[in-house]
Amino acid sequence: MKVGSENRNKTIIAVILLVIAAAFIGNAVFGGGGTGSSSTPAAAPGTPVAATIPPRKGKKVVAPRSLDPTLRYDWLKASEDKKYEGNSRNIFRAEAEIPQPVAPVAVQQPAEQAPQGPPPPPPINLKFFGFANNAGEPKKIFLSQGEDVFIAREGDIVDRRYRVVHISPTSVEIEDVLNNNRQSIPLTQG
Repeated sequence: MKVGSENRNKTIIAVILLVIAAAFIGNAVFGGGGTGSSSTPAAAPGTPVAATIPPRKGKKVVAPRSLDPTLRYDWLKASEDKKYEGNSRNIFRAEAEIPQPVAPVAVQQPAEQAPQGPPPPPPINLKFFGFANNAGEPKKIFLSQGEDVFIAREGDIVDRRYRVVHISPTSVEIEDVLNNNRQSIPLTQG
């Protein structure tokens, strides 16, 4: 079996591209980034940077970053001689900023009210609209709440909440068993 021998030109181009790709990968992994391939020689730790890099006209000289761990006393001295010149307080001094006094705002206090008791219980919303009176039976009343109609006697509980206490010809006395509230409901016509 012959691999790639059918087309010799394609094989040669593939080998050349493989060599170029290997060169790029090797440069990126082992020596890439351009830090070691400078055209100017690296400065010794004690020599000033300006002597190794010739300055260009109108441009500032920027020293290349180095991994030299020695302490540069000239850079340290230059940073100590700088003075902070801001237009507000000095952030390097430990002084408390004295706040300016602010005029107090007058707030009206509401008049003290006497403590009120609990809110009144909700009104009983039943309507008394009639009664039935058969001989030998106790009186029955007709109560309505919305579209619901209830028929009850004295002592009965209506709508699982209201108890009929007393029935008279013109009104009925109802007790709300949940809130212990009694209310007299008059006979309504209509």
